[in-house]
Parts: sequence; C-alpha cells; structure tokens
Amino acid sequence: MLMQPYEARLAALRRELAARELDGFVVPISDEHMSEYVGNYAQRLKWLTGFGGSAGSAVVLAGEYEGKGAAVFVDGRYTVQVREQVDEALFDYVGTPAGSPAKWIAQHAAQGARIGYDPWLHTKAFANALGRALAKKGGKVVPVESNPVDAVWEDRPETSMAPAVPQPDDYAGRSSADKRSEIADWLKRNDHDATVIAALDSVAWLMNIRGADIDNTPLALAYAIAHKDGTADLFIAPEKVTSELSQHLGNAVRVRDRGDFIPALRELGGKSVAVDPERSVAGIFHALEAAGATIARKTDPTILPKALKNPVEQQGHRDAQARDGAAIAKFLHFLSVEGPKGELDELGAAAQLKQFREETGALENTSFDTISAAAGHAALPHYKVDEDSNIPIPPGSIFLCDSGGQYLDGTTDITRTVWIDTPEGSEPTAEHKDRFTRVLKGHIAFAEAVFPDRTTGGQIDALARQFLWAAGVDYAHGTGHGVGAFLCVHEGPQRIAKPNGGQAGTGEPLRAGMICSNEPGYYKAGEFGIRIENLVLIEPREIDGAEGDYLGFETLTYAPIERRLIEPEMLTEAERNWLDDYHRKVWDILSPQLDGAVKDWLKDQCAPI
Repeated sequence: MLMQPYEARLAALRRELAARELDGFVVPISDEHMSEYVGNYAQRLKWLTGFGGSAGSAVVLAGEYEGKGAAVFVDGRYTVQVREQVDEALFDYVGTPAGSPAKWIAQHAAQGARIGYDPWLHTKAFANALGRALAKKGGKVVPVESNPVDAVWEDRPETSMAPAVPQPDDYAGRSSADKRSEIADWLKRNDHDATVIAALDSVAWLMNIRGADIDNTPLALAYAIAHKDGTADLFIAPEKVTSELSQHLGNAVRVRDRGDFIPALRELGGKSVAVDPERSVAGIFHALEAAGATIARKTDPTILPKALKNPVEQQGHRDAQARDGAAIAKFLHFLSVEGPKGELDELGAAAQLKQFREETGALENTSFDTISAAAGHAALPHYKVDEDSNIPIPPGSIFLCDSGGQYLDGTTDITRTVWIDTPEGSEPTAEHKDRFTRVLKGHIAFAEAVFPDRTTGGQIDALARQFLWAAGVDYAHGTGHGVGAFLCVHEGPQRIAKPNGGQAGTGEPLRAGMICSNEPGYYKAGEFGIRIENLVLIEPREIDGAEGDYLGFETLTYAPIERRLIEPEMLTEAERNWLDDYHRKVWDILSPQLDGAVKDWLKDQCAPI
C-alpha cells in the first residue's frame, strides 16, 4: 500500500534523523531573518505537514516516543485551519501559548533524548527554553549544521534571485546615508562598535532598497552590519546586485556575498556588537560568541525610526490610500451588482479585487493574501481561501474582505464587511445589525481618541471593545498593528491589543508619526464575522490649556462603510456626525477618480445616515 505524501515525508524525515543520531527535530515557519512571511524555499512546515498558515511549528520524534510522535503547534487563529489541512493520524494538534514544543517534547520524548534544531531558524531564547525542558529528562538540545528537512525535500524551491532595487529618496523621505548616520550616533552613544541588522525590513529601510523575494512584501534577502563610523556591510547574493543598486548604495556601503555573513561575524571578535535577540537567530549569537565578541542584547536601532514616518512617507500613505480606496469602491459596487446573482465565489471575489487594484497602474503587489470570507468562513479572522476551501458567496448573507496593496508610496490594509443582497431583496437580522453597529461604535471611539503622548497600545485597546463588552461579547485578535511604508503590512514596535494577551508591543509608547490599524471585530463561530478596518496616523493634538503633549489619530483609509448593517438608533449624535463626516471625505477623495454607475453608487453610500 502506497503511503500518502505527508506520511511518506514524515517517514523520510525520521530516517534522516535516525541517521544523524537525533531523537527528534523542531520545524518552524521561519527563515534566517525571523520574518513573518517567508519565501517558498523556507516553507518547511507546509511541505512536511500541509499546514499553510503564517505562524506555527511542528515537532517530529524518531526512535522511542509516546503517542504519534509528532505534533503541530498553532495559536487560536488557526485551530480550524490546522484540522482541515493536517492529518490527525500523523500529528497531534497543540494550541499555543498554553502548549509549546518544549512542553510537548518534555512529555513525549524518551529519557535522554537528543532533539535537534536549526540555529538559523530559531532565537536563542527558544533554544534555551528547549534545553531547559530537555535537561529535566536528561536530554540534550543539538544545533544542526544543516537542516534535515532540506535533506529529504527533493523538489525544494531555490531562493529568489530577483534583483534588489533602490527605493528613491522621493519616496523614502530620507537618504540611506542619513539613516546610517543616525545609527552610527546611536552606536557611539552606547559605546558599541557595530550592530547586526538581520530583519529584512530593517535592512530595506536602512539601505533604502526593496526587492521581490518574499510574497506580498517588497523585501530582498540580505543582512547588514552597521558600524559606528557610518559605514555598513550589505550581505546579498551577487546575482541580485545591479549597477544601479551599487551606484545607489555608494562607497560607504561594502557589498559582500551573502555567504560572507558568517565570516564577517567572526571578524567582529574583540568588539562590542549590538544584536536584537527577538529579531536575530541563535546562529548569529553562536558565531559572535565563538569569535569572542562582546554581545549587547539591544532592540534593533532601526525599529523605532522606521515606525516614525517622516512627512514624505506620511503623504505617500495618503496618496496610496486614496488610490486604493477608489479600487475598493469599484469592488464594493461590483459586489452589490454580482453578489445577489449567486454566481460569485470567494476566489473570484479576491481575483476581481486584485484586478481593480492593478487597474490603478501603480500596484506592485498585494500586501498579504486577501481574506475573502463568506458565511461561516468570515468567523475565522485569519481565513485564507484556496482551491480546497473556496465556497460560493451566498446571497442574503454577510461577506468579509480584508485586503491590502503594496504601492511605491505606501502600504494599505483595509477590511470591509458587507451585506450580500438577494435578487428579490433581503435584510440583515437584528443580531447582524447589533453586532455590526457595536463594532462600528468601537471603531469610532478609537478613531476619535485623544490621549497623552507615550500612552501605550494596551491602554487604547479597551476603547474599541467597550460596546461589545457591554453586550457580553469580544474578539480574540488585537485591535491595531503598525504598518510600514512600502514595507511590511505588520510592523512594530507598537501594537494595540489587550495588555495581558501576550501580544508583543502592547507596552510600547505610541508616538506621533506611527501608523496603526483600527480594526475591531466580532465573530460568531460557524455563522458570520464582522470587522471594520481603517489605517490611522498618530498625530499631535493642540488642546487649549493642555498640561502636556497630547496625540490623536488622522484617518488615512477612505472607503464607504456598509450602511445596511448599521442600526442608526444605536448611534449617538456624535457618532452619526463622525460617520457622516467620514463619508463626506470618502466622496471628496474618491469621486474624482470614479465615473458612471460606480460614482452614482458611491453617492448613495455617502449620503448622511
């Protein structure tokens, strides 16, 4: 009897582990840069298990073990998806953060087990936690020199050789030399000789370069080491370097082969080197330690300046949002016409939305895989439609679409929830309207917030949840994340979420210039989901008699909010005024870009509530 693909892959990996005298191995969704989204060459977890989410890991045991000897670890966003995609006969399902690879290994591995991990795919903190768990059973954590999954993955994709390209100062707003000077000043103030920049978006921001090596995110696979004299080393595959890129980088940036990165780390022996333990893999620490460098565990010094958008980046975001909003308006009109016919499915809707964005002539890419979610799928906040999961969009139901675009001048992220009518006409239920209006009230409370400078995201979060809490309901995801400037759609350090929810960044002070999402929601398992998302810019607020500095939000995203799901009687006069004012701005910004039936439709959608 032939084994199914995942059973055969699991068996092949176990044979490889046995040949290396390993009793187990940890397989994450990760690359050498701790990226959120990774290239196809790094999709080891998907190849081994079938799981296609953006966060998770697996453990495979070989030799003696209890139970199935393999497990997949995902958080609450993926509890449904993992069961649809991963064979329960082969893998246990373990929820995080309650469970973890270290805890599971301690329970299931044999006494004295040797568990391998790839030090170029994990942080040192992970390796230390795994080591502590194994020590209790007399076991040992073993860093591997080469990844055993790669040894049995016969058709593993090659890394991208797309060229890296300059991001002009006209879009970046600051030169790379200016940014490197800022980092050099930071190094000198803190008495460090150099800092390792491992995160791909940090390298892109520092060097003012972009690429096409990662789906949805304009990044080039590269490392950088910045020095206190303002110079830097950029480690990138030679095939990706053009004459235009070399001229852009200038003489103060030494362009070196990506393969020279580890030898370059060894050259830092005897020097003080700042390394971010959250954004740098264990292999970087191992190389520096072996060289005798003094390691200072510091947050990547590009993280905060990257989050504080300069005036050019702020205006670029406004321009990108206006362009993107017109595409969204065309899409929402399309849904209003085609949805009631009952012939549209989730994949078709996502494809049409991308086409409208492409028609702007400025779209570089999507900023993430579109969440095109009908019926019960809308109750999955991070649902990803594919050929297997695709369903028709039922008339007389709620449809949720979360999407974004990558433009040279900005990155967009917007969610709209709409009512798909029937040919004969239909109305949302009282529950639909109640939940949607509570989400809208929270969205407005967030948008209207005024708060002291350096208030944290964890302190803001409750403003968006209060009206849902009053009805005894909530949502499990964060309320807001940072957004990059033609970079990552999820960007730190700030995050707006429950402070006790384990979300990194909720204690980060909010500062003028940061861009965040405003996206409260509600989800009824198996039935429907609601989310309203705009992007906002944190800006100073002038208040007469204010005792200190205060901040507020400038809304950046403009597209109509579904009127048919609103219960007007639940809105206060101030909330009605906000909504009417918002829709006046939607009309002013989008109508000049539209004509015909779409423009007529938009006028109706923007009428006073």
